[in-house]
Amino acid sequence: MNILAQRWLLNRRHFLRGLGATVALPLLDAMIPLRARAAALAKPKRSVFVYIPNGVNGMTWQCAKSGRDYELSESLKPLAKHQGDFTVFSGLHHPNGLGQAHVCADTWLTGAKIDAQSGRKYENTVSCDQLMAETVGQQTRFSSLELSISSGTGHPFGTNTLAFSRDGVPLPAEDNPKTIFNRLFGEEPGGIAAQRTRLAKRRSVLDEVLEDAGALRRELGKDDRTKLDEYLHAVRDVEQRTERLDAWLDVPKPKLDIKLAAPFQRDVPKAQAGEYWRTMFDMIVLALRTDMTRVVTYMNGSEGNGLAIPEIGITQARHNLSHHNGDPVVLERLAKSDAFIMQQFAHFLDELGSIKDGDEALLDRTMVLFGSGMSYGHSHANSNLPILLAGGKGLGLKHGQHIDYNRPHMKGDYTFSYDEWRALCGKPKDEKARLNNVLLTMLQKMDVEAGKFVDSLGPVSAIV
Repeated sequence: MNILAQRWLLNRRHFLRGLGATVALPLLDAMIPLRARAAALAKPKRSVFVYIPNGVNGMTWQCAKSGRDYELSESLKPLAKHQGDFTVFSGLHHPNGLGQAHVCADTWLTGAKIDAQSGRKYENTVSCDQLMAETVGQQTRFSSLELSISSGTGHPFGTNTLAFSRDGVPLPAEDNPKTIFNRLFGEEPGGIAAQRTRLAKRRSVLDEVLEDAGALRRELGKDDRTKLDEYLHAVRDVEQRTERLDAWLDVPKPKLDIKLAAPFQRDVPKAQAGEYWRTMFDMIVLALRTDMTRVVTYMNGSEGNGLAIPEIGITQARHNLSHHNGDPVVLERLAKSDAFIMQQFAHFLDELGSIKDGDEALLDRTMVLFGSGMSYGHSHANSNLPILLAGGKGLGLKHGQHIDYNRPHMKGDYTFSYDEWRALCGKPKDEKARLNNVLLTMLQKMDVEAGKFVDSLGPVSAIV
């Protein structure tokens, strides 16, 4: 590609990075088919995805028994109040993720094959949350909400977001509760007229981009035309978002009680990990209960940025804890970190369970997938992923059980030894125990017309 073409793409990329947030069209009868109108009148269906980095201490995470008559492990005991509201999975994996050390978060919701070893081009695919957003996003102001420990998209092999578009483009996440609150519920800067003027200017620039691209494309070779076409997909996506944002300008945002708004009017430092995590969870609850969105992804941490927890005396970041080399002292700290994170997650389930959504609890109308794309952090192993699925009883999910795909392939009971844990995480015991089976189940419960998701073999019959 010549220098002028490179400069053109660079300038346009800088512009597009500054464009606004994704929002959805209001529900207009003329804009949706009859089946979608019927869905809009039905009770809302919601999904939340919560990611923790670097795996867990499997010796304290693993539950001993399978089935419904099981006891929670030490790490999961903070969830005891909600044991009937979730399912624990053991033995799940992403076939395309085995042996891939640095793309665990990149592929957690896509299941894509990303070769991080040979230097090949980084290519991701669409994440299941965005398939959900395509189905339910028209009914809310924001088709989806992306939250993280770090703002933006991160970088290839080190994402800050779980959400990827149809073209595998990462969708930027936000990490500041105050900023998120203002985006969801704040007044438009300068009022609606000023915002509409800004959108008109954006359209003008987008039109210029597309016009320039048409002329540039004729001068490029085949490979460069492919690269340009990929870029133009992103431009058209922004164009669609702009139109949707304009359509919502005349729809008033919810007026919140001052008690609901107050916790989000100040900055919460990440050095106070527990308070920061709870505030982010409370923000998700607020977004769901006001029906601003029905699809949320939240990275509690990334593989390179997992918080220390000074409240309980853990000064090491989670990445450092995961590289324990079997040291009992470090493993104990990792276990404490796991349990502390589960305490914050329990708070999230408490809040969802306490809020009524019609005649049901908000938790019963919301599926929540919690887990990691890594299991044994010291060697970056990613079989036997720590995964649990909560909520969604009103969507037809059956919980209160431990589904263990390892156990039928083991000669004896769990020993909870270090060597056993390491071995379980190195190679799947059950090749058919795929995380994408769980994701497919969630997609179908969100009314996404999908008979398969990546390498899924079918929905998980034990929970439907």
